[in-house]
Amino acid sequence: MIFTKKQIEETRDKKKPDLRVYTSRRIKNYRELVDYSIENYADHIAYKYRLNPDDQMIIEKTYEQAGNDIKSFGTALLNREIKSKKVAVIGKNRYEWCMTYLAATTSGMVICPLDRMLPENEIANLIRRSGAEVVACDKQFIDVFKKLKASDENELKTIICFDEMEEADKDVEYWYDVRDEGLQMRLKGDDKYDKVKIEEDKMSVLLFTSGTTSEAKGVMLSQKNVCTNIEDMATFSKMYDNDVILSVLPLHHTFECTISFLYGFYSGVCIAFCDGLRYYAKNLKDYGVTIIVAVPLLLETMYKKIQKGIQESGKEKTFKKGIKISKFLLKFHIDIRKKLFKQVLDSLGGKVRILYYGAAQMEKDTTIGYFNLGINSVQGYGLTETSPILTAETDKLHRSGTVGLCFPALDMKIIDKNEDGVGEICARGASIMLGYYKDEKRTKEAFDEEGYFKTGDYGYFDKDGFLHLTGRKNDIIVLRNGKNIYPDEIEGLINKIPYINESLVFARNEKKTDTLLAAKIVYDPDELKRIHEGINIDDQKEIEKVVMEDIKNDVNTKLSEFKHIKRILLTTEPMEKTTTQKIKRNIELKKLEDVKL
Repeated sequence: MIFTKKQIEETRDKKKPDLRVYTSRRIKNYRELVDYSIENYADHIAYKYRLNPDDQMIIEKTYEQAGNDIKSFGTALLNREIKSKKVAVIGKNRYEWCMTYLAATTSGMVICPLDRMLPENEIANLIRRSGAEVVACDKQFIDVFKKLKASDENELKTIICFDEMEEADKDVEYWYDVRDEGLQMRLKGDDKYDKVKIEEDKMSVLLFTSGTTSEAKGVMLSQKNVCTNIEDMATFSKMYDNDVILSVLPLHHTFECTISFLYGFYSGVCIAFCDGLRYYAKNLKDYGVTIIVAVPLLLETMYKKIQKGIQESGKEKTFKKGIKISKFLLKFHIDIRKKLFKQVLDSLGGKVRILYYGAAQMEKDTTIGYFNLGINSVQGYGLTETSPILTAETDKLHRSGTVGLCFPALDMKIIDKNEDGVGEICARGASIMLGYYKDEKRTKEAFDEEGYFKTGDYGYFDKDGFLHLTGRKNDIIVLRNGKNIYPDEIEGLINKIPYINESLVFARNEKKTDTLLAAKIVYDPDELKRIHEGINIDDQKEIEKVVMEDIKNDVNTKLSEFKHIKRILLTTEPMEKTTTQKIKRNIELKKLEDVKL
């Protein structure tokens, strides 16, 4: 489907082409989401997991069991005196985390998911700022929360532990004891949970964005916000009730929470919890995974391992010949990829059919590579403030190098365009946040006069309506001649060099009239040696010379001269990242301030 320029402009007036591939089921709130799934998928397995990575036994929970746990835990919460109606949750991806989230929200309370990688002082600050009176957590956080409970600087009153304590502790309750307490209440006729009226337009989820505690913004999302996003996703790409998702990304992050957890529950799929990255390949096979939700870095690393395995087996020529044959047959709607590349696909568990990814763009060669193997991929783009997805590819419409098409329930526009049509991406619609918690100033600054949320990301729509990202507003490098440089564009080219794992492009002023671009590069010595045979891996000057030559040939030749990389800093140490594997640019740039190149 091709968009005309007029049609793209009309999206602001909700007159855009209908891109929906499927008809989605309407849901107003989480209560409707949960009730439908536990009734229609009652006997289906909702969750699979091991208590310990090395356990042979896999625990399974049906939708009916999950529904009973949600209602029972919710009933127990409703019988506690929780004035703020705020429940914090923190821990690894697990069944009890999901049940706490749904029990609290379907009981009319506000859930506050916290990043389990935060240091103690930041956790304390967010508990205080949120006003949470209850926290449900892994055992490792018990000491942290006992200190907070004893303090008069926050509202925390109840600590519920997901894990059974070795010794009784009067300050800590066991999650399953609380659930059983609620179950007994229900059996005795307590119907508080059933009588709760969900106000889907009010804050139900409070999420703190990444950053230092003084900068972290509290994003207020309603159930209508998130449910609208789920409905939109369901019209673009379909999950089936026989699918199995491997949950890897942290659940506190909106992409994993909305797509894997909530859209998965909406669709009746089974969620399998990953035992850790070292068990990733094993989990894919053991759990029969059909859907992977991940960030590009993980998927690119997986694909590099596939390529390396093919090279080491000596079957590279046979593999390339197979791709040519399968591509030719696809023109006649004959698909033999699953059979032709069975051995390769078996390394991914043998059942993976689709990849969902966000947080950053994936290399074009990687998406094509997975497609050649018979695995589809769907890219999504958005922010915590947008519940989170704004644009995505569909099961039928793809374009490498873009982040997809505008969701049906949204209007989008580009403001403050430059001569190339690049400007700030803005969106308006039912899945956009209510605002920032207790911060009217920031909330007002986040929206324009027409009510469009300003994302802080820069990009443009092409003639077919696909959104191209060029970078974050705060990351743009402005040269002295006024030209703008988007680091993401250059980093994408640098990262295509096989032995380069990641890169960070930055500016360095050498003279009063001169600004040059430099790049910090994390490389793989073994891969570098494989590609450049005979290189002395212990000679840093020789390595720098070879890498710089590759940068000149593979990167600079594809860019305007003012975007050329002139200096490099090499390391084998990974850069600091967020839990979704985004480079912490501010921290890395700070480290580079006094480094001589």
